[in-house]
Order: sequence, then C-alpha cells, then structure tokens
Amino acid sequence: MSQIVKIGIFATIVLLLLGYFILKIEDLDLFGPEGRDVHALFDSVAGLDDRSAVRVAGVRVGRVDGITLEGRQARVRLLLEQPLGLTEGTYAEISNMGLLGDKYVELVPGPPGARPLPDGAVIPGITPPGFDEAMAKLNQVADSIIGVTDPLGSTLTGTGQPTPLSRLIDNMEATTAEIRLLVETNRAQLEGTIRNFERVSETLADNLPALVARLDGILVEVDAVVAENRGAVGETAQNMAALTRELQGTVDDLNQVTGRLARGEGTLGKLLTSDEAHQELVATMDAVQGGVGQLSDTLGRVQRLRLDVDLQGFVLADAAEDESSAYGSFGAIIDPGEDTRRLYRVGIAKTPRGDSRTKTETITVTRPDGTTQTTVIDTLTEEDEPVLSALVGYRLQNEARVWTGLIEDDFGVQVEYPFLDRRLWLDVKAFDFNRRENRDPHLRVMGRYHLTPSIYLLGGYDDPLESELDSLFVGGGITWTDETLKYLLGSVPLG
Repeated sequence: MSQIVKIGIFATIVLLLLGYFILKIEDLDLFGPEGRDVHALFDSVAGLDDRSAVRVAGVRVGRVDGITLEGRQARVRLLLEQPLGLTEGTYAEISNMGLLGDKYVELVPGPPGARPLPDGAVIPGITPPGFDEAMAKLNQVADSIIGVTDPLGSTLTGTGQPTPLSRLIDNMEATTAEIRLLVETNRAQLEGTIRNFERVSETLADNLPALVARLDGILVEVDAVVAENRGAVGETAQNMAALTRELQGTVDDLNQVTGRLARGEGTLGKLLTSDEAHQELVATMDAVQGGVGQLSDTLGRVQRLRLDVDLQGFVLADAAEDESSAYGSFGAIIDPGEDTRRLYRVGIAKTPRGDSRTKTETITVTRPDGTTQTTVIDTLTEEDEPVLSALVGYRLQNEARVWTGLIEDDFGVQVEYPFLDRRLWLDVKAFDFNRRENRDPHLRVMGRYHLTPSIYLLGGYDDPLESELDSLFVGGGITWTDETLKYLLGSVPLG
C-alpha cells in the first residue's frame, strides 16, 4: 500500500472521528426528519437574521428559514427541527441572547387542552420595545423633572416674574378685600341679625332657670357615669395627653424642616433657593442624556458587528515525495454590519510547499592588479513557515463574494459563489502572479458542501496550470458563526 493511500485513509478516519464528536457535542441529527413549518407575523423584525435560532423555554428547537414582507408586516418562516405539541393560542416573541447576543424567536406554547396547530399555521408575533424607545422614555422623564424644578427656582430667586406663590398671595388679598366689601354692603342685614340674637338672649334669660335645673339633673347623671367609668376615663385622658405630646413633637420637627428649607440649608434647601444648584441639576441631566446617547450608539455598533471563525484542512493526493501533503488553515471573516457590503478576512495557513524566499548574496573579489570583480548569487529557499492572508471583500446581490488582497503571502483574488440555498459553494483563488521560473499563477478551484451550518466537506484541484505541481485534494472544515461565538461567550461564568 502506497504512502499516499495510507495518508488518505488516516485523514479520512480522523475526519470521521472529528465529525462524530462534533455531532455528539452539538447534538446534531443529519438524518433526522425535516421538521415542520410555522409562520409568524411581526410588526417589526429589526435585528433578526435569517437562520436565527427558534427556542422554547430557552431551548433551541429550530431556526428561522426565511423572512418576507407581507403588506406592512414581516412574515417569518419558522422551521421546527423537533416535534412540539403546539396548540391554538401559541405566539412568538423576539428576544435577545444576553446584552450582546443576537436576537432569536421565542415560542410561547398555548394551553395544553386547546386544539393542535396545523402545519403551516400563522401565529401572532410580539416585538418587545427597542433600546431606542427606552432611551426616548428616559429623555421624557428628564424633561419632566426639568419642567418641575424650573417653577421652584424662579419662585425663590426673585426674578420678578409671576410665580405660583406670588399669585396665591395676590388671590388671598383679593379675597379679603371682597369679604370687607361684602360686609359693608350688607351692614343693615347684619344689624338685623344681631337684634335677633338679642331677642334670643332674652328668651334664654326667661327660660334659664328651667334649663339650669335640667342641666343639674344631667350633671348628676354624668357624675354617676364618670364614677362608674373613672378608670377608663383616666386612661383615655392619658392617651390623649400622649397623643398631644407626639403631635407637638411632629409639629416642632416640621417647623425645623421648613425653617431649614427657608434658610437654604441642606440639599433640597439649596436646590429651592440657589440658582446655581438649579443650573447644575439641569447640566447634570443634560450630561446624563448625552451619556445615554453615546452608550446607545456604542451598543448599537457592537451588536451590528459579526465575526465568523473557520478551521479547515485537506490532503493533496499527488504531493511530491519531498513535500508534505497536508494543508491546514485558521481564519476569520469580519462583517461591520453598518449597512455596507464590505467584508474583511484574515487567516494563517500551513501549506505543503511552505514559504518561498529568495536570498541575494553579493561577493566582491579584488584582483592583484587592483581591479575588482562583483558576483551576485540569488538562492531560492523554501521554508516550512506559516503563511498569512488578509483580504478585503465585497458581497454581491446574490450573496456571491469577491475578495482581493494578500493570499498566502502573495497578492491574489478570490471569488465565492453559492448554490442550493448556500449549502454548496464554489471557491476559485488565483495568486502568486510573479512566480519563479516563469511559471503560471497559482490557481486553486475548490467546492464546499455544508452538511450543517457548522460542518462542511471540501474537495478540488490545486495548481491545475502547472503539470508538475497540480494535484487533487479532499478535506473538511468547521465554521463557528457569530451567533455561536456570542452564545459561548455569554455562557462563560464571570464570577
């Protein structure tokens, strides 16, 4: 059995074991049922991406499989990968996975005794208040506080403008004048009333002895009642005295507080009497409002940033005997997410042919006659060192991507085109256009088929323009999406 076949068998076994452990760790079922479809209507799905997670009680049960506009609402297709007993009354809600996590759809099942939902049913969706709405409400609260403190400040600073306190005093003076005028106008009626009181007094004088006798009898009865209940009356009097003392203490405390407020003592007193304190309060509220705005902008930029990490490897089938046949790379794709189609990719790779370098050595020899001879020697070496890639990309309308920049330490271009709902990708790279020995540029054609969103197989043809270096290759890779990375970071305990 040749060395190449042994390496191929070993690489296949390693990939199968790696795929098995990945499937076990991530609890993936490649050959399970396709699942069922449920549709939800939302007023807004801002921040929700296609293929976002669908969860019930925080447990992932499916993913978003398409977002379309239906009238003035967004229709979201939910692909449920697990059997769920959903009944009528079920609704969907958009939630966040932690502070910096991506948005996902939370399903809230209906009552257990209700009728089950049919396939393709449309359920209502609830969009929670966004961060901008919360900031707007905070701004309204700040404006309300400023509106309350402004009248208090103008009342006690003596600006000369009408204030609620001055208007209250003017109203009391006007009321007093109206009462005085009313008395003068109705003086005759008041004199008649006084004469009536005099007649009533005469009547009382005539009947006073009878009333006194009657009162004496009542007092005797009261004395008897008091004698019977003297203990209870004494306790009641003591309770009344204690209550009076407590009320007097409360009144004294209130007088002290109002006196300190009038003299401008304490924080509230300074706020009521000092124009500087009022201005500082307004400035503080403005600073808080500005800080909240900056925090909102920063969190918005962080939430829009996406980072995908990729690890892949393959084996060359026709590698030379003095070359390694294994290729491995680790890279990341950065998506700014600010309404732009630009992308950035960085990575490091270990290639079979390593890194080619040219060393120039200049030798100068002086002859006996004084003349010199200079010889320049260029030595080409291939070092087994990692190579770097750094590219700038542009995403087209059909999700195809075009890249240009540094590919394996040399300038190059790359094109990626998707098929079959982005499960199959065609990848073409061309780089190292100024190769030694007048060779053609390095060309690599590769196809990637995603078994799951995170795991894929690859194969292709490397360096087909050079018959001495061309080779078929097969391999695989793993992709950690931005949603997976943020979920893992949010799951790490901080204390």
